[in-house]
This record gives sequence, structure tokens and C-alpha cells, in this order.
Amino acid sequence: MSKILVLWAIAISCYSNNVFGQRKLDEGSLLYEVSIKSAKSGSEVVNSMNGATVLIQLRQDISRTDMTTSLGTESTVYDAKTGKGFILKEYSGQKLMITTTKQNWLQKNQWNNTLQFSIKNELEKIGEYNCKKATGKGEDGRIFTIYFAPDITVTNKDYNNSFDQLNGLPVKFELQSGDITFTYLLRTIKFDPISPTIFTAPKAGFRVMTYEENQQLKKGK
Repeated sequence: MSKILVLWAIAISCYSNNVFGQRKLDEGSLLYEVSIKSAKSGSEVVNSMNGATVLIQLRQDISRTDMTTSLGTESTVYDAKTGKGFILKEYSGQKLMITTTKQNWLQKNQWNNTLQFSIKNELEKIGEYNCKKATGKGEDGRIFTIYFAPDITVTNKDYNNSFDQLNGLPVKFELQSGDITFTYLLRTIKFDPISPTIFTAPKAGFRVMTYEENQQLKKGK
């Protein structure tokens, strides 16, 4: 092989390694573990949330997020194509399904839309991931810090609109609320196909209400 062909082969190899070193999560799952720090270490919130898990299952246009705590499970399904979804709450033997529209989704996540992130280019190692640090502050003063891996991108950014400004996979994120700091740490990532059945609303066993009805119910408490 001539020197020119050898150099060309090396150049192509280097380019390919750089491009294919980046991974894209079109379909798969993310599992996060939750921990809490607070001055009130014995509070019900801290006790119920420490050790909780958040499982996010994604396809390109639809997502399901399941948070499991010692008190129960809350699942959120959102279809970015139709703008519709539902929330399942299973606590203390009670099972509730709340249907949502696109407007409901925007209202539910409106705090996220106020975030303006500043990103540091320096890389920080978290587990096996090289991450960049992004810090955002909401209009209410709460601080949201995210460490994300730029070499892994998520196709479906609609599963959480606080991440859509970031070009990378959230590996660790922290939210400060008063004297409490919630920390979510990525434990596993899988690039396996997700069954479409998990995004289907249950046909029985749940008390069904709209998002507006649920908001009124909360006000009545």
C-alpha cells in the first residue's frame, strides 16, 4: 500500500473513532438513585425519598418515568407527538390516574422553562462519565445543577424540559429547595428496545380524573 493510502486510512480511522465515540440514546432506559441532604434529617420527606429510584424509559417520541419511594410509586407517561399523557399515583393502596394535555404538561413543568443555564467547559469525572457542569437558577431562586456527558445524547428531550438546553446525557443533577438538596445519580443506562405496552394507560383499577380536577382536589385539601 502506498504512503498516501496509508495516511488516508489512518485519517479515516481517527475520524471514525471520534464520530462513533459519541453514542445516541434513541431508545432505552435510565435508572437514577435519589438521595437527600437536609438539616431536618428525620423528616418524612427525607426518610421517604432517600434510596428512592427513578426509572426513565424512552422511545423517540414517548417516555415513561417511574419514581419509586418507600411510600409508593408515581409514573408519568408523555407522548410528544400528540402532546397527551397521564400520571399514575399508587400510594397507601389508592390508585389514581390523571390525564394530561399538552397545555397541562407545560403548566406542570413551567418552572423548568424559567431556567437559564451557564455551562462550564471543563470536564469532571463522575463514575465512568466525563461530564460538563451546568448551573441554572429559577425565578423563585432555586438552584438546579446538572452534570451531563456530552458524548452521549438523548434523542427524546421532551421527557424532561429542564434538560432540553443541554447537549448530552444527565449523569447527576441536584436541586436545592429551601434547606433540602435532592441528588439524582445515574446508576445504569441501557440501549435496549422498550415495549410499547408500557406507554398504554390502564383500562381499569384506577380512579380517573383530569389534570384540572386534580388541581382543584389539591386546593380543597
